[in-house]
Amino acid sequence: MSRTSPHRRRRQLELSRRGLLKTAGGITAALAAGASAAALTGTAAEGAPVTFTHPGMLHAYGELNRAKVRVAAGDDPWLSGWNRLTGNSHSAATWTARPQATVIRGGTGENYTILYNDIHAAYQNALRWKIAGTTANGDCAVRILNAWSSTLTSVTGNADRFLAAGIYGYQFANVAELMRGHSGFDLDRFKEMMLGVFYPLNNQFLTHHNDACITNYWANWDLCTMNSILAIGILCDDGAKYDQAVGYFKNGAGNGSIRHAVPFLHNDTAGYALGQWQESGRDQGHTVMGMGQMGAFCEMAWSQGEDLYGYDNNRFMKAAQYVAKYNLGQDVPFTTYTWGSGQNCAQQSHTVISSVGRGQLRPVWDILWYHYGRRRGLDVPYIRAMAEGTRPEGGGGDYGPNSGGYDQLGFGTLMYAK
Repeated sequence: MSRTSPHRRRRQLELSRRGLLKTAGGITAALAAGASAAALTGTAAEGAPVTFTHPGMLHAYGELNRAKVRVAAGDDPWLSGWNRLTGNSHSAATWTARPQATVIRGGTGENYTILYNDIHAAYQNALRWKIAGTTANGDCAVRILNAWSSTLTSVTGNADRFLAAGIYGYQFANVAELMRGHSGFDLDRFKEMMLGVFYPLNNQFLTHHNDACITNYWANWDLCTMNSILAIGILCDDGAKYDQAVGYFKNGAGNGSIRHAVPFLHNDTAGYALGQWQESGRDQGHTVMGMGQMGAFCEMAWSQGEDLYGYDNNRFMKAAQYVAKYNLGQDVPFTTYTWGSGQNCAQQSHTVISSVGRGQLRPVWDILWYHYGRRRGLDVPYIRAMAEGTRPEGGGGDYGPNSGGYDQLGFGTLMYAK
């Protein structure tokens, strides 16, 4: 996409609305370019973009171009991140897709590992094509996407089918967004798959929560579903779906909405604001997963000009600081968390933070550090320390063979370093 395209000009104006142009000169220039004063001060009416930015999910034009330029120049940490990508077998242009008509997660006949391996192969090949321009990698990503869109008709299983539809839905849509415009990619058919196979399950879960008590499902269940709806909305230029996802983030009744995901606020002895994560009493693996899920949601919205990272006085940042500090081996405050479970909302409580999985490494921290620490220039020492300890971040295939190693697309060092 050209630097002077309408999408890029609109993106620049949206960055102004988010407060990145704070000087009078910046505001004057933006106004001269056509932005309203209301848009620049954040008082414009909320809602989906009139015109969606493409590419505009986890990776917008700026991130892709910066990685391309920095890798070509041999600069670190981008080069280290690039070497992590090219060293992953999923990124090989010889990867062969194994599309299935039905994907099952949970219960008899599970085969969903085939799907997430193919998605991560498509993603990694797409990144190699975008950054290095290698035709073979671009063609490989397209073959994977086209194979699945011509074959997949249903995602099923027990309740875990909703996890599959959410996690793999948003990941798949992100790959398609990267490959948009490739001559061999059947985007229309891919959209039909997303709208016909993934979105109905996403909408069903977010609307009815599998007929369970609204607080029964952990934050990650909502978040992966919200991610899929948001990504499908962007991919399909569907403002209603975009608004559905963002509206739920702000005001949803389930645990994926920001005030339910971060139910309690604290301050530590060093004076840093901390936000207790909803799953902190469960285990740290799922808690860290939540950082990746909400981080992805906020980044996709950011690419469309909406600052959810900073929503409710940086509530998510406080949660990430809390989770990072505890997983660095330090103590954090904990308030008893009580919720209703099952279909009858039977009360359960966590009275202490869980140490299960403490210190687990997942590729979720660089996206947060480079936003809060570099884009925003905020003092987030715990997030920074976690990011430094996991760099350079890898992706699917680098963190074990099980599904948890594929919950995030990864490669944050390569894609977000600033």
